[in-house]
Amino acid sequence: MPPLPRIGGPFRGRRAQVDQDPVSNGDRNALHWIQRPRASEGSGDRRAIDMKHALSEAALPRGFRFAATACGLKKTGALDLAVITSDVPASAAAVFTQNLVVAAPVLISKENLRASKGRMRAVIVNAGNANCATGAQGHAAATRTVFETAKRLGCLAQEVFVCSTGVIGVQLPLEKILRALSIVARFRRPSARSFAETSLAICTTDTRPKTAAASFKMSGKRIHLVGCAKGAGMIHPNMATMLAFVATDAAIAPSLLQKTLREVTGRTFNAISVDGDTSTNDTLLVLANGEAGAPSIKAGTSAHRAFTAALEEVCRSLALQIVADGEGAQRVIEIEVRHAKTEAAAKKIAETIATSPLVKTAFAGGDPNWGRIFAAAGRAGVGFDTSLVDIKIAGIPVLRKGQPLDFNERAASNKLLAEHVPLILDVHAGKATARYWTCDFTAEYVRINASYRT
Repeated sequence: MPPLPRIGGPFRGRRAQVDQDPVSNGDRNALHWIQRPRASEGSGDRRAIDMKHALSEAALPRGFRFAATACGLKKTGALDLAVITSDVPASAAAVFTQNLVVAAPVLISKENLRASKGRMRAVIVNAGNANCATGAQGHAAATRTVFETAKRLGCLAQEVFVCSTGVIGVQLPLEKILRALSIVARFRRPSARSFAETSLAICTTDTRPKTAAASFKMSGKRIHLVGCAKGAGMIHPNMATMLAFVATDAAIAPSLLQKTLREVTGRTFNAISVDGDTSTNDTLLVLANGEAGAPSIKAGTSAHRAFTAALEEVCRSLALQIVADGEGAQRVIEIEVRHAKTEAAAKKIAETIATSPLVKTAFAGGDPNWGRIFAAAGRAGVGFDTSLVDIKIAGIPVLRKGQPLDFNERAASNKLLAEHVPLILDVHAGKATARYWTCDFTAEYVRINASYRT
């Protein structure tokens, strides 16, 4: 067999046909793609990792190590296997897909989280194959991956999360992963470069890696949180993250960490949509190892409020990066529904607008078609008086008390071409507000997903 590429590797372009010249092909949406560096296949050219936008060394939490390599799951030869480890057992919390079709790694990760009572040591993750709808063979492959990873890391199998992302219904080439495990185990480093490579390795159709960091002070100690995520398509609650991993050196009990994560997820990852499809492999994990040396965080304290705010900052950043990198996306639309009877009602209206293909295509073309927005709100299954509704698009009032307003269509259209477009719908029915984020729906999304497997 050919030798395994050494640790690291070139950051390959994520979209199909990314090597083509976007201008000569007339594809202006391709201009924002990260181009494949001219490095030989499997060369392990570490210079191809763009460190200019990477997190700094000082942002990393204490006691965590990262590594990534190319084991051959991706046809491009790009990084596709990564590991995140804690030097000590860490409190763990997780939110998983609620799709009835669930991948084997999700089932095993759930089992291990229960068996370990929320104390975990590592995450092993591959991209390029989802290991979903693969039957007993796929379950056995994920189980073997966990066992062999634990053996190389010197921990218990039940202390390892396993995650996969990629094409559904294809058997996982287990031998490729097993050959690479010793590589990622040996080259784990507590470095910004290793974290950057990990964030690259989990990408599939993403055009760029997604990372975020936050910190706060507690009892004279600086607590750090870092996160990375992948996702560009098949993004919709519940969960709506595809894959996301957060590491922190805070000390917090697993039960409180789980409660906090669920609350934060509702306001971040479960408030985004790219295409209305929920993945079979969605997983959000948080590991907290306490290595900052601060006291354990208790519920209801100022420390817990600070931790919650920092975790929400990281999760929101990652969630919005996913929306901004939505397959074929040109802009992020922030939908705010005001003065609903309840927060759940406000969120339901916002979600219905966010997932409307007619609304999303209108934003793609810069069309201030407020009628589509009004109609989507009306079919959300939430009662409100339509004669009281106000709508603003990109700061321009287009509807007041259910009646259309005169506005400059050309000026409005130009504002809709911005990278971030705010949309406010006020139903004047109560005091609750909710926000939801989505992206526009372009022909490029269709092109990417029409040929995803070919």
